Amino acid sequence: MTTGSGTVTSLPLAKALNAGLRAAMAADDHVVLMGEDIGKLGGVFRVTEGLQAEFGDRRVLDTPLAESGIVGTAIGLAMAGFRPVVEIQFDGFVFPAFDQITSQLAKITNRHEGAVTMPVVIRIPYGGHIGAVEHHQESPEAYFAHTPGLRVVSPSTPNDAYWMIQDAIASPDPVIFLEPKAKYWMKGEVDTAERSMPLHASRVVRRGTDVTLVGHGAMVTTLLQAAALAESEGTSCEVVDVRSLSPIDYGPILDSVRRTGRMVYAQEAPGNLSVGSEIAATVMERAFFALEAPVLRVSGFDVPFPPAKLEGTYLPDADRLLEAVDRALAY
Repeated sequence: MTTGSGTVTSLPLAKALNAGLRAAMAADDHVVLMGEDIGKLGGVFRVTEGLQAEFGDRRVLDTPLAESGIVGTAIGLAMAGFRPVVEIQFDGFVFPAFDQITSQLAKITNRHEGAVTMPVVIRIPYGGHIGAVEHHQESPEAYFAHTPGLRVVSPSTPNDAYWMIQDAIASPDPVIFLEPKAKYWMKGEVDTAERSMPLHASRVVRRGTDVTLVGHGAMVTTLLQAAALAESEGTSCEVVDVRSLSPIDYGPILDSVRRTGRMVYAQEAPGNLSVGSEIAATVMERAFFALEAPVLRVSGFDVPFPPAKLEGTYLPDADRLLEAVDRALAY
């Protein structure tokens, strides 16, 4: 369908990423994709489907099963003037490349006093909700958000996925691009003509007056579900999608908390030393006198991600969020 701002199409998040990658590759011959099974197969989640046939196997490369080697090669390509986009097949497979990412990729620009840029994007399907086995359901965002020199973002909608992947590729700095795999098949409107908002901006996705609910990635859908249930019980919840985990845009979060006086942060990752911990601490530092209750956090438990049949117990759901909302309102 056509709107005043351009063409709006309904796409699953995975297809929106595919379209965003295609647009970036068409716009710049220096954009190359690398990863395990991303070429002929189109990736485990089919995010890169059709791109090798369109752009050739010199720009969409099937790599060996060697994450450290993949990222190391991407660093060399970036030094040579390319803009590599690396796919890590599953979140739990990123750790063999952790040294390359945190010891080299994140530090090279600083090491060269800005003379060398590292326009590398590392795409990581992350999070739970798909009933997978060990090493296939992780939330490693805090490791990377903690590392100076890395940008870390996570889209929660197809429209954000389409535009954010292009903005990440255009960035002169390395970007950890976290894709909520549980939402790959979630459909939404994508405006391919008008960019929604900057890469590192938070966004209010639902207005409310009583409690601010904040989160990122797949958890945003759960926040919206909890807000709808709370409304049926007479509580008005505002929902903020963080979108960027490093740097974090605190403006919309703080503005919301100063109006509602209460905040609950939700994430799939364990709560100890997490993104939610950092945001909760910052809100209490910068909006302390507006708070009517402590900032509360709802997260995965501080244990390894459990076997698939137990993920429903481990992952925060609307009921756990509503319990936190009730505790915040009780102060």
